[in-house]
Amino acid sequence: MPVINRVAELADEITAWRRHLHENPEILYEVHETAAFVADKLRSFGVDEVVTGLGRTGVVGVIRGGKAGPGKTIALRADMDALPMDELTDLPYKSKRPGAMHACGHDGHTAMLLGAAKYLAETRNFSGTAVMIFQPAEEGGNGAEAMVKDGLMERFGVDEVYGLHNDPTLAIGQFGIRPGALMAAMDKFTIEISGKGSHGAAPHLSIDPVFIASQLIGALQSIASRNVDPLDSVVVSTCVVQAGSAFNIIPQTAKLVGTVRTLNETTRDLAERRMTEICAGLAASFGATIDVDYWRGTPVLVNDEAKTALAVSIASEVAGPDAVNAGVKPIMGGEDFAFMLNARPGAFIFLGNGDTPYCHHPAYDFSDEAIPFGVSYFARLIETATRA
Repeated sequence: MPVINRVAELADEITAWRRHLHENPEILYEVHETAAFVADKLRSFGVDEVVTGLGRTGVVGVIRGGKAGPGKTIALRADMDALPMDELTDLPYKSKRPGAMHACGHDGHTAMLLGAAKYLAETRNFSGTAVMIFQPAEEGGNGAEAMVKDGLMERFGVDEVYGLHNDPTLAIGQFGIRPGALMAAMDKFTIEISGKGSHGAAPHLSIDPVFIASQLIGALQSIASRNVDPLDSVVVSTCVVQAGSAFNIIPQTAKLVGTVRTLNETTRDLAERRMTEICAGLAASFGATIDVDYWRGTPVLVNDEAKTALAVSIASEVAGPDAVNAGVKPIMGGEDFAFMLNARPGAFIFLGNGDTPYCHHPAYDFSDEAIPFGVSYFARLIETATRA
């Protein structure tokens, strides 16, 4: 069955919601206007229950099916927050807020889930219950974890949970997914190096933190090249280097900030341990002090095998079997939907966004042509997965 006819009829209305959200981006947990917009729409659709303030600013809508008999409770999730960056487009619905932009398509995700909510509230052609989750703070704030800790799954009796994300590497109308590890754990490290300052002309009187930092940046790459099995995946990227204030002064301190990405917990543990050991060894070698702050962010996103198969079948109904890649390669980007998948079985799928700039680019824009495919996928998933 292709895109749902009623969803196609709603496409222009859903597009208008999406563009409104794009114009009015909000960051992390400060999505108050967005959450109010979502809650108002859900109430206007006649959903059975609207809950706000879950996970600080999350919104949940509950829709009970109209078919008799037992059914499961299936949750769908969309993220609401934008990124702290300026938009570089000339779109008529360009962001009105300096320093905030929907550069990852969360405006599209939210609009599509609202579209599915409207359709499901109208038709109720399912047994069981649909739980529509609108989450804050996906972009580095672990909003999914906050909602789970706030009792999301238990409060609404969720049996399974599903999500999607747009993908500019896929054409409009295409889907991509795989069972098992799909997206990486996302960790952050901050390394503070304390040495001894000196005049630039007298380096022998210093313990040079800049030189130590340069050695450390290279040494950290040995984690991938010499510590981790070549068949496993790990990324260690030093992305920020801060030191010094003048051309002729060796500073007292230097700082490195970066990220580690892994696809299993064993490799994740190894990377953290080796980073600490390497820093301790270099500190002893040079007579410096090196402090490591290793922050574990989102865990590995792991799709349940059976739920992935269901997602593949639904996407194939909507777009056709040839438009669904059920074996995409894992990516090293992080996604906090992993916290929800750790709490309940489910699956996360990629939806084609067409040939656009990649996510987090200042000229990115969600493709409205993708809306009917995403809404139809969400709706058919509820109509199928809720069957007991």
